Amino acid sequence: MKKTITGAAVIALAVAGTAYGSGYRIPEQSVNAVAKAGANVAYTTGADTAYYNPANMSWLEDRGFLEGGAGWIRLKSISYADNRTSRFNGESDKEDFVLPTLFAVSPDYHNFRVGLSWTVPGGLSKEWRQPFPETIAKEFTLTVYELGVSGSYKINDMFSLAAGARAIYADATVRSSGMVAPGVTAGRDMDGNTWEFGYNIAASVRPLPLMDLSVTYRSKVDLDLEGDAHLVTSAGPGVYNGSGAVSVPLPAVLSLAGSYTFFDQLTVELEYERTFWSRYDTLDFTYPAPLVNPVLNMAFDQPKNKGWDDSDTYRIGLSYDMKNAFTLMAGFAYDKTPIPDATLGFDLPDSDAYIYSLGVRYQANEHLNVGFGYLYDDKDDRSAVNRVINGEFSGSGAHVVSFGLTYKL
Repeated sequence: MKKTITGAAVIALAVAGTAYGSGYRIPEQSVNAVAKAGANVAYTTGADTAYYNPANMSWLEDRGFLEGGAGWIRLKSISYADNRTSRFNGESDKEDFVLPTLFAVSPDYHNFRVGLSWTVPGGLSKEWRQPFPETIAKEFTLTVYELGVSGSYKINDMFSLAAGARAIYADATVRSSGMVAPGVTAGRDMDGNTWEFGYNIAASVRPLPLMDLSVTYRSKVDLDLEGDAHLVTSAGPGVYNGSGAVSVPLPAVLSLAGSYTFFDQLTVELEYERTFWSRYDTLDFTYPAPLVNPVLNMAFDQPKNKGWDDSDTYRIGLSYDMKNAFTLMAGFAYDKTPIPDATLGFDLPDSDAYIYSLGVRYQANEHLNVGFGYLYDDKDDRSAVNRVINGEFSGSGAHVVSFGLTYKL
């Protein structure tokens, strides 16, 4: 497993985030999830069931399902206004990303079904070009890919259980440079990747024919990065080339959801989601021996406090079957940030978010269904005072557009 780490730039890597999901997660992976603001756990009707709630595979029609899709994400520019001096002000770049996804569910085999998912559940990028912000986070990109295989078992018409295995590949690039003290500069450069593994479990109950209750859990996965480090400072001898290691978490997530279908057309889903970010307490780099250069040691060889909190997300999703081949969808969510004021920074200037979404699906024929979803993530402006930040971030948010095709075998 080959990885490359560049000192304190891994701070940026560790929190390199979407700027629209909690921390650096991307919860909305399919057309239905985008169109319903992520409320896609209790009521799932397509192949994306394999990712969001594999226990619900038991309730799907006894056919094979395939779904391919792509999401376009536009991250808005974030402005920073410093209270000390306008020389510290900054504005991040607008950024665009296309994320491919794939889902599949097998037919029923004696109450067993198998699901497959390929998703991009975390990452993306943030880039600053002004002198003060770029010292912390000039450029970083993190992409987390996940291949999931799951199986469900239908106990009876009311109960279903599921479990799955997750293979996770993370790829990152970090660039940063600037003045870290009067007359002293430091730079770092990173390209890295790693494979890790996790699991997920799920259970679904149908106490009434039109009601679904579900619980899902995705395990915490430590992204253990180790490899080569390149650190440089103008306070010489100021170059380190050698090995280094650090570990950052992809957090555990618990989802509790319930849905009910009214009038055989309108389905309402409520979801509560808990993301266990509190395991992200410190960021500690290790080397074969302490760094000798005092600037490098202070910048790159000291534990960094993160102190993130567990975060809550509340979601509601609506699906309306028009009985004429069209299904309309809409959603709303309130997403709490896990990052406290004390460790807020340019790498991920996160804040609480209000999420609005809508979408439509069209049943073209017996086999083919086409879907479209749109989501707008509106983040609060946020002020903080800590050892780096003394000012306000504003304008953060994201537009998400998703398109997908579902084919029933």
